[in-house]
Amino acid sequence: MSQLSELAHKVRAQLTAPGAPFEVVEEVVRGQAFRVYRNAFRTLPELLASARAHGDKPFIVYQGETWTFARFFAEADALAAQMREWGLGPGARVAIAMRNRPEWGVAFVAAALIGAVPAPLNSFGLGEELHDALADVEPQLFVCDVERLERVGGAVRVGGCRVLCVGDGAVPEGVAAYAELAARAATPAALPALQPDDPALILFTSGATSRAKGVLSSQRAVCQALFNIDFIGALSGMTSPEVVAALMARGLPPTTLTAVPLFHVSGLHAQLLTSLRNGRRLVFMPRWDPEKAIELIRAERITQFNGAPSMVMQLLAQPGFDDPAVTGSLGGLGFGGAGLPQRLIDEVMQRKPNSMSGIGFGLTETNGVAAATSGSLFAYKPRSSGLTSPIIEVRVVDAAGQPLPQGEQGEIWLRGVTVMDGYWRNPEASAAAMSEGWFRTGDVGYLDEEDFLFVVDRIKDVINRCGEKIAAAEVESCLLHLPDVLEAAVFAVPDEDTGEAVAAVLSVREDSALDAEAVRAHVAAHLAAYKVPAVVQVRSQALPRNPAGKLLKGQLRAAFVAAPEH
Repeated sequence: MSQLSELAHKVRAQLTAPGAPFEVVEEVVRGQAFRVYRNAFRTLPELLASARAHGDKPFIVYQGETWTFARFFAEADALAAQMREWGLGPGARVAIAMRNRPEWGVAFVAAALIGAVPAPLNSFGLGEELHDALADVEPQLFVCDVERLERVGGAVRVGGCRVLCVGDGAVPEGVAAYAELAARAATPAALPALQPDDPALILFTSGATSRAKGVLSSQRAVCQALFNIDFIGALSGMTSPEVVAALMARGLPPTTLTAVPLFHVSGLHAQLLTSLRNGRRLVFMPRWDPEKAIELIRAERITQFNGAPSMVMQLLAQPGFDDPAVTGSLGGLGFGGAGLPQRLIDEVMQRKPNSMSGIGFGLTETNGVAAATSGSLFAYKPRSSGLTSPIIEVRVVDAAGQPLPQGEQGEIWLRGVTVMDGYWRNPEASAAAMSEGWFRTGDVGYLDEEDFLFVVDRIKDVINRCGEKIAAAEVESCLLHLPDVLEAAVFAVPDEDTGEAVAAVLSVREDSALDAEAVRAHVAAHLAAYKVPAVVQVRSQALPRNPAGKLLKGQLRAAFVAAPEH
């Protein structure tokens, strides 16, 4: 074990020891014993109420306007009072659908403060997609912006559901106007009498390959997950003291550029709620635009940007990224998901050395908790997805569900206090996803001898060619080493001779002369012959992605297989 790894394990033991800030104890939850943080809040309303102490500090910057914590809570209290007047209370469901803007956060917090269950919907969904989600959730209140109201045709098709609209201009008859309600002064109400096992949140899975499912989580699960983010920050800081000292010497207030959607765990937990709890500043982007992002980093002195690997790659490609006058404030880049393309790792290490850049791995079903690392630990093992969390158990299993030895690849299973209660109104899917308390992630990976988790690929993205298993992510990473390649998607296509063949679809720069033959030659020079794509499609347009930034491989594969030439 390296000196840095030994330090990390020593710090983790110190932080989680009896009497320490992140003390971990065992607690029986619904008949099962789990490791939990003793000092985490028990319910979401308690956690949110603690953020009132930040008062007049700046909280959210949106389109040039700054909202203080005091203003944010004043509007949340007004909205919460109105919700109670409408008869909403603990357990009532409040659906939210709008682009990233302060009112999104206000609606979420107002609902949570009265013990209601926020249910953020995919704001990029079209009319029928939104109606499907609304029919699934059956909310008592739908909070949306003007665009989403237009998409649902001005009607939610859910009996007894009120509609509250955010935005300028007149609203249709029967729809409440946010601006009018938020302007009413209201005193903070007493916190609801909730229990840790009560429902707190319904978040929808990204739905990259199938219809999105609602993930129901308890108050305890969400609060433990948020406390775990604080633990990650403490561990990373204590193992990167020189980096932290250099960042603090600049005297810049921690400021995160939020471009990932708030309706996913990466935006909601790691950015909105964590910043709210810890008094940090957020700058909202209503839609992702790398050129605009660079300008906001410069103008707002952004210190942290977290996003999908594709977003970080686009940011790095922007003119001016290496200019200290533009991005000198940026102290770290964060990535979600599995192992990063090698090219991206190399670029971050070269262009943002000695930073608090890092990676995290988790799922909606686990409230984002599994593994994470940043700073010196990320630089030490950038191919990993980080050290496992103190409150999550990780098991790597074979096809029969039997545990595999350390270092061997298999499906990653997770068990812990942050795992979902189940899929909303979908017991069949819940049963299929769980095995005696373990959540089957569908990800392939392994644990090394130092407790770092390596995520190799999704199970469905492992290609079986004549019995040889090929990780699509490995081939994609190789393809991204080609300078002209902007995006790469690798997947299996049926083949009469080999069972499955490797197919690759690439998005390249507009003036690129790269062709399929050159692509195959490049892979052949770096990987085993059986991993070379049998068929390659080169295109100039971007590859399709969902709002979370994940490639829609199912869509690509279907179009690829259906093409006459294949």
